[in-house]
Amino acid sequence: MPSLRAATPAMHNLAPPAHRPDPELAYDFVVPPAIHFGAGRIVELGRIAATLGDAAWIVASRRGLSACGGVERIVALLGEAGLEASLVAESAGEPTVEQVTAALAGLPPQHGRPVVIALGGGAAIDLGKALAALATNADAAATDPEAEVIDRLEGVGRGLPIVVPPLPVVAVPTTAGTGAEATRNAVVSCPRRRFKKSMRSPLMVPRAALVDPSLTLSCDRAVTAASGLDCITQLIESYVCRFRRPLPRALVLEALPRAVAALLRVLADPGDLEARAVMSHAALVSGMALGNSGLGMAHGVAAALGVECGTPHGVACALMLPVAMRVNRAACGADFAALERACDPASPAGSAAAADAFVERIEALCAAAGTPRRLTDVGLAPDRLEWLANNSGGASMRGNPVALDAAELQAILAAVA
Repeated sequence: MPSLRAATPAMHNLAPPAHRPDPELAYDFVVPPAIHFGAGRIVELGRIAATLGDAAWIVASRRGLSACGGVERIVALLGEAGLEASLVAESAGEPTVEQVTAALAGLPPQHGRPVVIALGGGAAIDLGKALAALATNADAAATDPEAEVIDRLEGVGRGLPIVVPPLPVVAVPTTAGTGAEATRNAVVSCPRRRFKKSMRSPLMVPRAALVDPSLTLSCDRAVTAASGLDCITQLIESYVCRFRRPLPRALVLEALPRAVAALLRVLADPGDLEARAVMSHAALVSGMALGNSGLGMAHGVAAALGVECGTPHGVACALMLPVAMRVNRAACGADFAALERACDPASPAGSAAAADAFVERIEALCAAAGTPRRLTDVGLAPDRLEWLANNSGGASMRGNPVALDAAELQAILAAVA
């Protein structure tokens, strides 16, 4: 009988060739465990919330409540499912440390299992997510309540993590832009200390996203344009960022081409519900994509612009997106070409020509939306360029395909001042 040793090839000949692991194939993918999408589905709010709790705390913007028929209707929808509901916090613009602290202090005592209904644009949903996290993690007896907020924001304070599961959140977006209904963070600013930072944890992803595109019909043209371009910025930046991952990129390839066409349609006809549904879907996807990959220069500068000039986030993103695409063009040629071919299969055959066509396509979209083109258009003083460049770092900028130091960024910004 021949020996097994003689009949078997040497084991080292069977080993796969040595190679470096692909960093794109090691990832987490965290999204809301339940997504309910479709026009008219706001009527299901009570049923959805009742699966998560027995009382409802509503955190909403006035515009969001109006889009849903008023707070009375929301309370009634929740009441039909047996939930006692109350408006516990009203969002007024992007949440600040002061607003979050005041809202946290005003929360009612926790009896039973409260579920947070975060309803409105991205700011209202972020406020709801922050309150849900702090309600279970902040020290109610703390002598410095603002520190309880600041210490859980990235890059400031003590960097305390969210360790206790937050109250469950049902996110109900009434704009199509931020994708906050699918992300793991809440953006909070502090005008006094001049920062805008994120509270972030996988535990903060809403337990349910209820996306009813008909709720966006009340958005005026300015809000529609800014939120839509924020969504498109998120799709593009998450596709090309340094921390890109295959699954989010596949979602972007599905959503972006339809969103580019739909935004033009809805700007021309605000009542086009089909186009608004496409934008709501794209916004949801953009939240899933950015939350599981990253962003880039446009978002990095947009955050600092919001602090310095009070520029609405979507407006700032729309201003910076074409600039960032030009900066990243050389590093992202193949990716931009792929996105262009997804938008138009008849686009130029060569990768360089297709990439250029995609940049021009997005520039034309921003122009059609009528968004600002220069930093002075949003109130930035020329002598604040250095501050803007120095304060545009953070998680978003770290994901930019082209590494930029403050001096390089300042020179880029000076060209669009």
